[in-house]
Amino acid sequence: MYMGRQLEAVRESEESNVLLDHINGPQDLKGLTTAQLEQLAGEIRQFLIEKLSVTGGHLAPNLGVVELTIAMHYLFNSPEDKFIFDVGHQSYVHKILTGRMDRFDTLRKYKGLCGFVKRAESEHDVWEAGHSSTSLSAAMGMALARDLKGETNRVVAVIGDGALTGGMALEALNHIGHEKKNLIVILNDNEMSIAPNVGALHHYLGKIRTDRHYHKAKDELQQLLNKIPAIGGKLAKTAERFKDSLKYLLVSGILFEQFGFTYLGPVDGHDIEQMLDIMRQADSMPGPVLVHVLTVKGKGYSPAEADSFKWHGITPYKIESGQVVKAVGPPVYTDVFGQMLIELAEKDERIIAVTPAMPGGSGLLPFAARFPNRMIDVGIAEQHAATMSAALAMEGMKPVFAVYSTFLQRAYDQVVHDICRQNLNVIFAIDRAGFVGPDGETHHGVYDIPFLRHIPNLVIMMPKDENELRQMMKTAVEYNDGPIAVRYPRIAGLGVEMDADPQPLPIGSWETLREGDSGVIVAIGPMIQVAEEAADLLKREGLNVQIVNARFIKPLDEQMLLSLAAEGKNMIVLEEGAELGGLGSSVLEFYSLKGIYGLPVRIIGVPDIFVEHGTIKEQRKEIGLTADRVATELKSMLPRRMKRVTGQQ
Repeated sequence: MYMGRQLEAVRESEESNVLLDHINGPQDLKGLTTAQLEQLAGEIRQFLIEKLSVTGGHLAPNLGVVELTIAMHYLFNSPEDKFIFDVGHQSYVHKILTGRMDRFDTLRKYKGLCGFVKRAESEHDVWEAGHSSTSLSAAMGMALARDLKGETNRVVAVIGDGALTGGMALEALNHIGHEKKNLIVILNDNEMSIAPNVGALHHYLGKIRTDRHYHKAKDELQQLLNKIPAIGGKLAKTAERFKDSLKYLLVSGILFEQFGFTYLGPVDGHDIEQMLDIMRQADSMPGPVLVHVLTVKGKGYSPAEADSFKWHGITPYKIESGQVVKAVGPPVYTDVFGQMLIELAEKDERIIAVTPAMPGGSGLLPFAARFPNRMIDVGIAEQHAATMSAALAMEGMKPVFAVYSTFLQRAYDQVVHDICRQNLNVIFAIDRAGFVGPDGETHHGVYDIPFLRHIPNLVIMMPKDENELRQMMKTAVEYNDGPIAVRYPRIAGLGVEMDADPQPLPIGSWETLREGDSGVIVAIGPMIQVAEEAADLLKREGLNVQIVNARFIKPLDEQMLLSLAAEGKNMIVLEEGAELGGLGSSVLEFYSLKGIYGLPVRIIGVPDIFVEHGTIKEQRKEIGLTADRVATELKSMLPRRMKRVTGQQ
C-alpha cells in the first residue's frame, strides 16, 4: 500500500512541481520561505526517484543530501563560493539547482549529463573527482589561493564519513587545522560509504551522534567561563584546562577540535531550519569549521532506505515495487570470481579476501557470508589494504586483494615497494579492467597494464571468457613464486561451459584460437571477441587470419612471438587498455630487445585521451575498438607486405 501511494506521489509530482519547475539557478532559491524550501526538497526527491528509475544512477546518496544541498545554495553564492563534493556522485541535487534539470533524461548516457561533477558542464562545478577523500585537499588549495589573491569567497567541502577514513582526508584535516584557513567542512554522516563503514573513526562518530549530554554541558560551561573576570592569564588557563577536561570526560577524544577545527553538531541533515541555523553559525566563525550532519542514505524512498548499499548505484528499476530491471544472461565476471574464490577457499584455509570498502562491488558478499573470519574490509584505504596483504603473505597466508582497476592506482607505491620488491605472494583480483560504461573516465580500468607490467616479479593475466577466469584463479592460488594478478572486465561472460575442476595454466603461455596465413591478431580479454568478428569479416573476402589469445600480459610468450616474427606475418595487437605502455608496447619492446626490426606491427587500443561516459559499446566505437576497424587496418597492411616480399618499390 505504501509503495502504491509513493508511485502516485511521483505521478502527481510530474504535474505539480510548483517550485522545482521555476528553479533555473541558485538565485531562484533566495526568496523562498523555510516552508517552501521543505516543499522543494520533496519535489526534488520525487524528481530523482522518477528520473533515475529510467536512467539508473546514484540514487541513495543523492536522496540523502537534498536538504543539505538546498541549504548550501540558499545561504551561499555559487559559483563565487566554491562547493567541493567528495567523489561527486552525490551532486545530482546540485546539478538540479544549477540549471541542469532539463538534461536529466541524458544522465550517464553518451554525450549526456555526467554522473559526477563535471567542470565542462557548469561554472558551478569547480572540482572533479571520481575517487574519494580528495575534497579536503582541494578545499585547502582553493582557500590558500583565495587568500593569496586577497579574495573573500567561501570554500565549502562536503565529505562523507566513509571518505573520511581515507588517509588523504586525514592528511588534509591536519594541514587545514594547522594553517587555520577559513573554510567549512560538512561531514555528511550517513554511516555508509558504499558498503557499511568500518573502523575506529566510524565508531568515534557513532559516539558523537549519541552523546547529547556533551553539547548541553559544553554550552553551560562556556556561559560560566564567560562570567569569569579577566584577572590574569593563570586563571584563564586554568579555566580553559577545566573546559578541556570536561570535554574529554563526556566524549572520548574531541578529534576534530584537536585537529584545529571548530566542531558544530551533530545536526539533523533533513531539517531545513536546523541546517540553515548551523550553517549560518559556521559562516560566522573564523578559521576552519566542521559541521557534522546526520543524514539517511536513500531518504524518502523506502527500498533505498531499507537497502542503501544496493541502491547506492542502481540500474533502472520499477518505482512501485523497487524491482531492479536486469538483463537475463550469463553471470558477470565479478560473480564468477566470487564463486570461484569460495570454491578455492573451501580447499585452502590460507586464502583471505581483502577489499577497500567494495565487498559487494567486488563480488565478495557470498564469500563473507561463508568465511566471515577470512573476509577483511579495510574501508576506503587502498594503500593500507595493499601493505597489509603483503604482511599476510609474508606470514604464509594467501591474500586475495580484490580491487577495481581504477582504485588500485591509489596503492601504486605499496604495490611496488611492499609487495613486488619483497616478491610476496599476493594475488591481485583486478575488477573493472577496461571500459566501465556510465561511470566514465574516472572509473575506466585502462591504465593498470602500463603501471603494473614494468614492476619486477609481477605476473599479469587476463581471461578471454569466464571459464578461463576460473582457470586463472586456480593458477594464481597454486603460484608460489611472487605476486600475481588477474584482471577482468565489468561485463557479463559469454555463457561458455565451465570446467568442473579448473586446471592451472602454464605461466606465460599464449594460445592460438584460429589459424590463418593472412595476418595475425594478438588480443586479450573481451578483445578476443572483437578479433573473432574481424576475422569473420575478412574471411568473407578470402582472407584467413590467425587469432592469438595473449592471456599472459607478463611474462610474454616469447617462443610464440619469435615464431610469429619468423613467419613475418602482419600483426595487430588489440587491447582495451592504454596504447602507451600496454600489451602492444611490450610486444614492440620485446622485438627491439631481440634485435628484430621492420616487422609489420600495429597497436589498436585506447589512445592518449580520456574517454567519457556512455555504454561500453559506444566507448569502444568512439576510439575504434571495433571489428570493422581491425579488419580495415589489417587489409591496409597487405599491399605493403606483398611489395616487400616481391621486392617491388
